This record gives sequence, structure tokens and C-alpha cells, in this order.
Amino acid sequence: MDKDLSKAGIPLTGEEYLESLNDGREVWIYGERVSNVAEHPAFRNTARMVARLYNALHDPLRKACLTSPTEGGYTHRFYLPAKTVEEQIAQRDAIADWQRSVYGWMGRSPDYCGAIVGALGANGPFYQRFKENARNWHAKACERTWYFTFGIQNPPIDKGGPETSGVHLRVVKENDAGVYVDGAKVVCTSGVFSHYVYISHDVAEPINFIVPVNAPGLKLLCRVSNEYRAGVLGSPFDYPLSSRFDENDSILVFDNVFIPWENVLSYKMDLPLDESYSDRFIERNELHGITRFAVKMDFLVGLFARALSITGASRVQGVQALIGEMIAWRNIFWAQSDAIARSATPWHGGVAPDPNVAFAGSVLQQTAIPRIRSLIEQAIGSGFIYVNSHTSDFKTPEIRGYLEKYLRGTEGGTRAHERVKVMKALWDALGTEFGGRHELFEISYHGNNISTRLRNLQAAFDTGNLQRFADFAQSAMDEYDLDGWTVPDLINPDDISILNAADKTSP
Repeated sequence: MDKDLSKAGIPLTGEEYLESLNDGREVWIYGERVSNVAEHPAFRNTARMVARLYNALHDPLRKACLTSPTEGGYTHRFYLPAKTVEEQIAQRDAIADWQRSVYGWMGRSPDYCGAIVGALGANGPFYQRFKENARNWHAKACERTWYFTFGIQNPPIDKGGPETSGVHLRVVKENDAGVYVDGAKVVCTSGVFSHYVYISHDVAEPINFIVPVNAPGLKLLCRVSNEYRAGVLGSPFDYPLSSRFDENDSILVFDNVFIPWENVLSYKMDLPLDESYSDRFIERNELHGITRFAVKMDFLVGLFARALSITGASRVQGVQALIGEMIAWRNIFWAQSDAIARSATPWHGGVAPDPNVAFAGSVLQQTAIPRIRSLIEQAIGSGFIYVNSHTSDFKTPEIRGYLEKYLRGTEGGTRAHERVKVMKALWDALGTEFGGRHELFEISYHGNNISTRLRNLQAAFDTGNLQRFADFAQSAMDEYDLDGWTVPDLINPDDISILNAADKTSP
């Protein structure tokens, strides 16, 4: 990031993005330090999918949809706060367009943290004495459409106990130039592919800051690479999603990392613990997350339909009902994306999604994920297992004939390798470690099941909706009492009620 790549105000090209990853960042995987993320087999194809996104920003056919002008050039639309509902809808369309390049499988694409970046530009005063830092960082982010991610959680050493000393991120020293921090943050998705990390505060250490991924002393300890495993044990044919969409999750370890004051967004300040609620990050995040998932649903519905056609199951009415429900879920998510984009509440001279609309999406997604998986598993069944081991089998003369005979599809003319290609792709989406991780990712995307539901309650309370709902229900109950209807246009049943008649004749 410190390299002079010139072209300030213009987004990185794909080539420049790949070059920017070779910046001395300290990434560890399989007991070794990675010398260059863009060339390492654990990360190289996922990095190239990100490069594909950056190249799209320069595509004359897509630039109008994807980008907005800035003072010095242009950037991705979602890096800017929306001034109008029309701009917010255009941002949604840009999110969807970018995600179609990666089929909805990159939940932490660079524009995801556009939700944070845009808030820095629109809501600088929220950061009080650091408001100029917030505004400056927004301008810097837009300069080259830098890739941001975040680290917001502490290591779950003991969720039920007090802070574990020496584990949670903390300031260990400060001077006129800045602060030094020590400790860890989790889980940093796509940290190895990013340029900067936004660090959120907690009660124990109220500090927010932005840190370059290549900052001295910052270490990224990666989980297993599904991309690497796919290369070692398979091929793109066997693992078409694992091989190129593995947004590696890492533990961020801060070993006496220096954070200059200009990178600090809050420190020893009375900010809400969930500062994201106040700066409208979560509402904007919902717009990105639900739209991205809707694109993913387009992919899953298409792949599911192809699998059913190949197996002949699409002719069975019960199976038709399963894919019909799948299509209904797809339509629901696109409707939710549209509702979030078209909803608006005033926000610092512009608009942001209405929290009552936006927060519903997270509960919807958590509810839908297990059902969507179940629909596919019910319909495909053992078809996932009824495949050969590796693409090399089809190149082996001794068994190729058997594979063509026994693994072909029901659909006329579908050869064995074509059927297996579809089944392996669908299995990679659901059943591999990549697929399992993605299911957990989607369920946890907006927070745990408690927090997502509490946000809906809080939004209803804050906007007065909860009281309006209660008043609405009360207005219905106010139309009757113990003696019957209290409104003049309804007729009491005194002339027909057996119980009322008995009551009048009783001694």
C-alpha cells in the first residue's frame, strides 16, 4: 500500500491489485510464512478472482453500473454514501453486478466494507475528536478503491468469564505519535487479500483504528486453505468453488503494533459499544449481504435445476415442488434486496436503509439456509456420492468406458463427465469443507441468532414502530368491553345470545 502505484483517484486494475499484495505482509499457513500471497497455491486463484472484480471497474460496458465519480476520479458506488433513494438503488445494482463476477460466493469482496467506508465519509462527527481522521480515511479508501476488511471479535477464550489478560487487544503504550497495541482479533475473513483492516473496540479497550495489513508486528495466522486442498487432492473439475472462492479466515495477532494517531477513529471516548448501529454500518451491510446472497441463489437454483434435469428427477412432481420452493426462496431474497434498497431514512444529508426493513433480512437468511440445503439434499440424495474420484479417471482408458456407461445422465446425450461435473459443483457448494464453511458463514453473516433478532426489536423500539403496533392492537380492543361493542356501527348480540338471556333471568 505504501508503493507509488500512481493513478490516484482511479481504482486499481487487476494486475495492480495482485502486485499490491506483495508488500511484506506477515501471513502464516502450514507452519510457513508466505512470501507472496498472489503466487502462493493456498491463495493465488482467490486473489485472481478479486483481480477480476477490480478489472470490472475498468470495463467500459460495466463502469457506469459499478462506479461513481469522486473529486479525483471514480470509485465503486458503495464506497460513497447515498444521497437519494435512487443512488441507493444504484448501489444495490452495483453490488449485484460485481457479485455476478464471482457467482455470489465472495461475501467479503472489497465493496462489503464499503458499508464502513461510506459511513466514515457521511458520519465523521460520530467519531468526535477523530472526525477528520474518519473523513480522511474515506477519501483515502476511494483513491484506489482499496480493499478493507475488519476484525471486531476477541478470541473466545472464555465467553462466560472476565477478559483474559494478554489475549484481548489492548493499548500497551502511547506517545505523541500514536499508540502501540498488543493482543488478537478474530475472525478476519479475507484479511490476506485485503489492504487495510478496520478494528472495532470493546468495553475493555475502547479504541477503533485502521491498520495496514503489512504493518510491522501484525501477523495473520490462517486456517486451512480449501483452495490448496483442492489443488493437492483434486482439480478445478473436482472442486470448482473451493479452488477459487476460498476467502481465507485468519487470526489477527498484534505484537506491539504501532498505530499513528491519524489512523485512530476513537480512543477513550464515550461511543456506543455497538458503534456500527449508530453509524449505520449494519443497515448498509444488510443491503450488501442480502443482495450478494440473492445472486448466490440465482447460481444455486440454476445448478440445482441442471442437476435435476440430468438425473431425470425433474419429471417427478414431488421433486418439482422442491425446486419450486427453492425458486420461491430466491424470489423472496431478491424482493428483500429491493425492499432494502428502496427503503430510506435520512442520514447526514443523504439516506441509509430503514433498519426495520434491513434487519429483517438477517433473520430471513438464518431461517432459510438450513431449508435450502435440505431441499437440495432431498432431491439429489445419493447422486452426490454416485460420482468417480477424480478427473484423471476420465483420462484412463481402462475405466473410461465403464464411467461413460454407468455415470451418464438420464437427459438425452448427457455424457458421464458432464453429469459428474454438475454433481461435483453442487457438492462443493454444500458438502465439502468449503461448502460447510460457507453454510456457517451465511448463518453467522449478520451476527448470531440472538443479536439479529434483538436488532429487529431495537429498531422497532427506536423508530416507534413497536409502540405503533401496540397502539394498533389496542385500537381493535378498544371497540369492545365487558358489555359488548363500544362503537356505534356494530350491533350487540343481545337479541340472540343464550348466555345473555340466561344471565338476565337468573335470580
